[in-house]
Amino acid sequence: MRKVELTVEYPLAIITINRPDQLNCFDWESLCQLREIVAGLKLDKEVRAVIITGAGEKSFSAGADLKERSTLDEKGVLRNVHMIRDVFTLIEELPQPTIAAINGYALGGGLELALVCDFRIAVKEAVIGLTEVSWGIIPGAGGTQRLSRLIGTSKAKELIFTARKIDAWQAYELGILNKVVERNELTPTALDLAQEITKNAPLAITQAKYAINNGSNVDIKTGLAIESKAYEVIIPTKDRIEALNAFKEKRPPTFKGE
Repeated sequence: MRKVELTVEYPLAIITINRPDQLNCFDWESLCQLREIVAGLKLDKEVRAVIITGAGEKSFSAGADLKERSTLDEKGVLRNVHMIRDVFTLIEELPQPTIAAINGYALGGGLELALVCDFRIAVKEAVIGLTEVSWGIIPGAGGTQRLSRLIGTSKAKELIFTARKIDAWQAYELGILNKVVERNELTPTALDLAQEITKNAPLAITQAKYAINNGSNVDIKTGLAIESKAYEVIIPTKDRIEALNAFKEKRPPTFKGE
């Protein structure tokens, strides 16, 4: 059985971290499998949205596999840290919108995985935190950077420096989560959001995501230039013409990603 599973029902793909007995922690093998899956999804134009979740009901992911880490020398630890950081960046850079369906603990690298997703939906029982300093390390997969950009530097420092674990509602109030739901509503809510997104023009979604991701942390002039270039990519597409024709003909558009 694979440690990371991929289910594809076009236009949707679901990635499941499948180590429930280890709280869906990441060891080297699972990181390699995740990298392979993400690289394939990047090239699959039929996939228009990606949901990431954890197996079981206890944990989304509790981060790095500390049992494995305890067997590694310094070079091995550095190898794993670079891998998890790079794989998460690949997820962040996917052209498709990504949704983290957080079904339990999202701690350390598990929260860092959620932070690279475009949207985060969690069950009300979820426990969230960047707890690395309590283990003598720091967040190494982007947590110091992405959390501070999401909720502000001071709040991020408070959570990281204290290694505090917070509940789903606290995370929602801080702006970490988009929505908190009952456990039986997690998958339907994630699917509803994915379906609401995928009914729209996929190339336009891709360019909108590119413009937001690359323009949100630069000055407004540079951001507007990025947006303008992204818009120019859409002008010659068949989907844009289809939307105009559908409007004139008073019918829903049929987008093909062309």
